[in-house]
Amino acid sequence: MTFSSQSIAIVTGASRGIGKAIALKLGSMGASVIGTATTEQGSENISAYMKEAGIVGEGRCLQVQDVESITGFVKSVTSDWAAPTVLVNNAGITRDDLLMRMKADDWQSVIDTNLNAVFHLSKACIKGMTKARWGRIINVSSVVGQMGNAGQVNYAASKAGVEGFSRALAKEVGVRNITVNCIAPGFIETDMTADLNEDHKEAMLKQVSVGRL
Repeated sequence: MTFSSQSIAIVTGASRGIGKAIALKLGSMGASVIGTATTEQGSENISAYMKEAGIVGEGRCLQVQDVESITGFVKSVTSDWAAPTVLVNNAGITRDDLLMRMKADDWQSVIDTNLNAVFHLSKACIKGMTKARWGRIINVSSVVGQMGNAGQVNYAASKAGVEGFSRALAKEVGVRNITVNCIAPGFIETDMTADLNEDHKEAMLKQVSVGRL
């Protein structure tokens, strides 16, 4: 599949890891890519790697936990580029702990970032996709959402929620030639998984047949 430069793709959490790889791939397929980061420095780094790769697009700062930030961001992208017809909800965080020790803020921040942001961004972009009668929404879930993981009740709940959301939305918008899909990666060596404690890493590796990330 290829895109025209008029195809605007938003990739959240594009400063590193999986999001960066997705942004580079979409750009290599011809789309104009708007990658997001939570800091100005991060957005500048996205712009820099896109320029180096010869990709049309830029990095922008977005706080996915903030509804007003999302609304203003999508309006700005639409005004400066065009209405986005590809949305990759990749931004995600972990705040791991056993349930009996988990703080309410750690629960809420993970749900806001990993699940609520998917709702708000999808809703903000769906009108433009409906008007174009074409759209692609790709939500990055996790195998943890399917099988659970001790110390990650917040993360597992958020990712399971993303999968249910995706299935339901796909049934709403498929008739308009808009598809909604989940990618549920296994354990990939990124900055986020590098931050997990050794017990979690060992538990993960025991579930991988080749014994490596």
